[in-house]
Amino acid sequence: MKFFFSKILKEIEKKASLVNRPLTLMELCGTHSQTIAAFGLKKILPSNLSLIAGPGCPVCVTSQRDVESVAGLALAGIPIATYGDTLKIFDTSVLLKKNGGNKIDISVVYDAAEALQLKRKKPNLVFWGLGFETTAPMSAWAIKKGLTVYSTHKKFFPAMKALLRNKELKIDGFINPGHVSAITGIKIYESLKIPQVVAGFEAEDVLQAISWLLDQIISKKFQVQNEYQRVVKREGNKRAQKIIQEVFEVKDVFWRGLGKIKRSGLAIRKKYQKQDAEYVYSKLLKKIRKKIIPQQPTACQCGKILQGIRRPQECSLFAKICQPENPQGPCMVSVEGICYIEYKYGEY
Repeated sequence: MKFFFSKILKEIEKKASLVNRPLTLMELCGTHSQTIAAFGLKKILPSNLSLIAGPGCPVCVTSQRDVESVAGLALAGIPIATYGDTLKIFDTSVLLKKNGGNKIDISVVYDAAEALQLKRKKPNLVFWGLGFETTAPMSAWAIKKGLTVYSTHKKFFPAMKALLRNKELKIDGFINPGHVSAITGIKIYESLKIPQVVAGFEAEDVLQAISWLLDQIISKKFQVQNEYQRVVKREGNKRAQKIIQEVFEVKDVFWRGLGKIKRSGLAIRKKYQKQDAEYVYSKLLKKIRKKIIPQQPTACQCGKILQGIRRPQECSLFAKICQPENPQGPCMVSVEGICYIEYKYGEY
């Protein structure tokens, strides 16, 4: 590994020197951000080359409306099952804070299959289906098996297009998400006119992706390269795509920080509405959402951080008031949140 690091870093340094300007590459997956931070890659890259994190944390980009909706269901006595990484986002719920004395039933499950098993003991259980194309197939399978799901699943590609439309950002290349791409394939990215490399999650994978992105920037021949060929195929996982399309339909949804993005959400089709918590509890959710008071602006910069406009260290709360044991926003809640990652691997 040391030999590889030395060799690839020399290549990156040489290539970056050929570009006489600052370069900004964005990684689009929280696991990539973890690798970059854990191995201190930002510290060893050329001075004109910056890495910034994008909205690759599904917990972080979930709208507060959805957080409060699920919290409201729990307060109404409905058992909730969700992933462990999602659990701490309930700490940001205004409704739960106001009703702190009320008992709620929230279970952590490893996957939707475990939620299905739990449903045998709790027939009215609702599973909070959260994540990008990576976790959507499992939710779709469970819905077909009879699990009631509150879906906040999202499609990632529309967010990439939204980032490129943002005039506050200047991105020279994307390190595309490995997990998502294993489902979608790489063909979907080919319409974007920007250097892209789909990468694996080892430090060597990320460095190779950076080197290939520099090749594209120098040659000005933009394409989608697949460094993660051991898992990701051009056409993706057809079976997973099929079950997503069968159970879900595309809709416009809000992303924290990015706003409303057209055709980026996955809503449960009418065919499966008896397993759709939005339909089953429509009257209750209507009452819950009337109680949701729009949050007042705070010093938390999570929305800007998710877009790559700000870095965690540029937030006045970071590492002072906002810490993993006292998160002030979702970027510090999730293990894939960039504030959590920077805090964990930084000098704090």
